[in-house]
Amino acid sequence: MFQLNLLIFISVICLFALAIAGLFARQVLTAGTGNIKMAEVASAIREGAEAFLKRQYSTIAILAIVVAILLFAAYTISGNLDLAWHTALAFLFGAFLSSLSGIIGMWISVRANLRSAAAATQNAGKAVILALRGGAVSGLTIVSLSLLGVSLIFFLFGADPIKTPYLIVGFAFGASFIALFAQLGGGIYTKAADVGADLVGKVEAGIPEDDPRNPAVIADLVGDNVGDCAGRGADLFESTAAENIGAMILGVALFPVFGMNGVLFPLVMGAFGLIATIIGIFFVTEKLADGEDPMKALYRGYYVTAILSIIFVYIATTWLFNNIWFFYCGLVGIGLSIVFLYVTLYYTDSKFRPVQTIADASKTGPATNIISGFSVGLETTAIPAIAIGAALLLSYYLGLMSGVANGGLYGTAIATVGMLASVAYILAMDTFGPIVDNAGGIVEMSGESEETQKRISRLDAAGNTTKALTKGYAVGSAALAAFLLFSAFMESVSLLLGKTFSSVNLALVPVFVGALLGAMLVFLFASLAIRAVGETAQYIIRDVREQFKNKGILEGTVKPDYARCVDITTKGALKNMVLPGIIAVAFPVLVGVFLKYEAMAAFLMVATIAGVLMALVLNNGGGAWDNAKKYIEHGALGGKGSEAHKAAVVGDTVGDPFKDTAGPSLHILIKLLATITLVLAGLYI
Repeated sequence: MFQLNLLIFISVICLFALAIAGLFARQVLTAGTGNIKMAEVASAIREGAEAFLKRQYSTIAILAIVVAILLFAAYTISGNLDLAWHTALAFLFGAFLSSLSGIIGMWISVRANLRSAAAATQNAGKAVILALRGGAVSGLTIVSLSLLGVSLIFFLFGADPIKTPYLIVGFAFGASFIALFAQLGGGIYTKAADVGADLVGKVEAGIPEDDPRNPAVIADLVGDNVGDCAGRGADLFESTAAENIGAMILGVALFPVFGMNGVLFPLVMGAFGLIATIIGIFFVTEKLADGEDPMKALYRGYYVTAILSIIFVYIATTWLFNNIWFFYCGLVGIGLSIVFLYVTLYYTDSKFRPVQTIADASKTGPATNIISGFSVGLETTAIPAIAIGAALLLSYYLGLMSGVANGGLYGTAIATVGMLASVAYILAMDTFGPIVDNAGGIVEMSGESEETQKRISRLDAAGNTTKALTKGYAVGSAALAAFLLFSAFMESVSLLLGKTFSSVNLALVPVFVGALLGAMLVFLFASLAIRAVGETAQYIIRDVREQFKNKGILEGTVKPDYARCVDITTKGALKNMVLPGIIAVAFPVLVGVFLKYEAMAAFLMVATIAGVLMALVLNNGGGAWDNAKKYIEHGALGGKGSEAHKAAVVGDTVGDPFKDTAGPSLHILIKLLATITLVLAGLYI
């Protein structure tokens, strides 16, 4: 009865969060929409984003159905019909909710952008509130859907604390599968359009960013939504789903001590995190946001969310475990999230040494800019790697000190859950970025006053910071999640073998080969993702150059064909996302089938390590290049049009597919590898 009450408790909080999200959506949608020019630009962005998403998800749906059939067939052939239909259904349900999460993220973004732009004509504070609450609609809805989805499928599949967590892992795989293609396709689209718009518009034609004369400008603005909103929404949905299910599997080992409480704790903590986020959002006020630096208001909301998360971790661990050591494990996870935010800020904000070093290197040309930027990217791996290692060790030993059998591994699970407590607020901040970025484009293209453009420029700068910070958070949570899912895989194999599987012997040749192939896949996948951006960008560059042959476009007397660029980018992105996505799904299956479970464990272990480090290089390196360019554009080293600025634009162009395509896709890749390995563990014995 108590387990049912816990599920009801989780569901009620999720429904309350959805009601608050509805309230925020109503506030955004009833806000003013500005003048006709603004509405026309926003309409073009919305139509382009919706058309892309419709075509993208149609493609992904076909792939998902094929995978579900293959999962069912694989387990049926192996003689496990019960697991076959449970896994296939869970996969489809996870895939559906992950798709819905991506759609919700984009739907609110392409409507909040216009309202935020219109509000900026009056004051910056109102624009911040509308953009953040638009982001909160996405954050609260996506996290609620994840918790409700896991709770519902756990209940429908029998709610057996020993067996059911293993039956629902297909849900996490379905979420990861959709998220990979959503982020990959959206990332290819957004950066191909951005590269095309910048190289031909800024560098060759010498026109400003978001200039209405640039044929690729609408495609660029569409890309902010399909990549940063739809892609990140699906990414964080699968993060919460995969991490919660992984923690539930580890909770099975504690069933003799805590019963159902150990299994359902991740969902309870996720529900508490929603409450913390809602309160944090309300602490971001219009008055505070109207100041010189909008980030102060956003930070205030985050700190309130983090403090409340600490209180809720204490309540949850005391209520369900009555063991203070597990509370300390949760503190470690919350602390790690704060460390990642500050480390990312240091490496990507123009106030600090790394970005200024790249900007200074731009004085001698693009080559030195790129050398300096890549050096910064490599440097960014050091502190995060130490922080992740310290967090895992500390939470493990704190778990051991609980005195509970298997408490060490469960301590790492609680740290992961603690880090995820603020995920809804993080997603709200992340979606805030593309909303105000789009708002800036709308203000620029509709010819608003210089005062309005200055206001929205401050918001755009804050949005760039929030996007960089949330990428850092995503890498940190992915690292903890991957270790959590790796531990869950070891538990699953132990159950299948009927004996403990607790170590991986890299001295065995097949196991070493598995580890080598895991590292290789990360590099190959990143290569294919970056190449996909380059190939798609070439289509855009050729089209923009072709359109610029009509002199009336640059003179402002002829309107560019925006729709043609949007269509070209859409086709190119969808075509080029398929190969890296299929390799990411198929390759680990082949390794597991031919080299078996211990080699698969090594594959997963090394792919996780390489993937996390590579994602840090790509995300932070790309972010530093981007902000070095913006640092110069704000007046440093000669400002816009200077030789340093031209070099910085080239560096930023190199960094674009790093930070918005390959890097974010790697977060998902390492979790996808873990979920697919966990789902198919029975085939690797």
